[in-house]
Amino acid sequence: MRFSVYQISRKGGREKNEDRMGYCYTRDSGLFALADGMGGHPEGEMASQLALQTMAALFQRDARPKLADPLRFLQDAVMAGHHQLLRYASEKGLIDTPRTTIVACILQGNTAYWAHCGDSRLYFVRGEKLIARTRDHSYSELQSSLSSVVPVNERYNRNVLFTCLGSPGKPVVDTAGPLLLQEGDRLLLCSDGLWGTVEDELITNHLATRSISDAVPELVEVALRNGGPKCDNVTVLAMEWEGTGHDEQSSVLTETLGEEVFASTIQASMGNTGTPGQSVGADELDEAEIERSIREINEAIRRSANAARKS
Repeated sequence: MRFSVYQISRKGGREKNEDRMGYCYTRDSGLFALADGMGGHPEGEMASQLALQTMAALFQRDARPKLADPLRFLQDAVMAGHHQLLRYASEKGLIDTPRTTIVACILQGNTAYWAHCGDSRLYFVRGEKLIARTRDHSYSELQSSLSSVVPVNERYNRNVLFTCLGSPGKPVVDTAGPLLLQEGDRLLLCSDGLWGTVEDELITNHLATRSISDAVPELVEVALRNGGPKCDNVTVLAMEWEGTGHDEQSSVLTETLGEEVFASTIQASMGNTGTPGQSVGADELDEAEIERSIREINEAIRRSANAARKS
């Protein structure tokens, strides 16, 4: 496999950044995931972090070097994250459970699979067209989908979700795939801090007409401007499928990796500068620290890809 990745997370106008993102890959499979810890519940940053850590751990266990059943893996890994949150709340004696949305994508062979719970989204762009977008698990989106069948007068706030990880009931997990990839296809995962203030048409246009390293930061800046002083956290993880047609320095080439090689940018905590595995409070994660961490992660991946080409 060969793909390019660009990722960025901005705190916006919030006190904490409760979004988390990252990706893992082996020779034959790649996992890309993003979670948005939910406000109004305790430790949203821990909820998103645990959900991604759980998924990454399961991917490392099962992708040897590829997954036997990507859709089953996504379903099971999302549910495992949910149970981890329930366990965490029980062990900590929390009255309420930390909660998070999640969206994840598997690239394996030349196909894509994805799953989501909540309102973090995936956009799939081919050429100039938006091929697919996840549908939010919110009452407003559900109402919009059913409006032509069952007219409803009351309008719901788009932030009100009917499912998420850490909720009392069993989460709803939607999956899609396999979808055959073509060279140049672009997939974007984002929290609602992006799509809440930036229209789908603009997201699609940027992905279609710019490189992901240009499109993603531009979209994030638009979201921050549109969101104003109280803008939500804005987090985006985008990848371009390149097949074997490109040889850019920023791309990740996996085909020369050994069967047991596993690489991951999903860490215990973004911006963690203490003991490995030690969690850092979300109030310590300012924008400069987050961006520095992301730059270090991207540079490590580029070094890994270059070393793989030379071996």
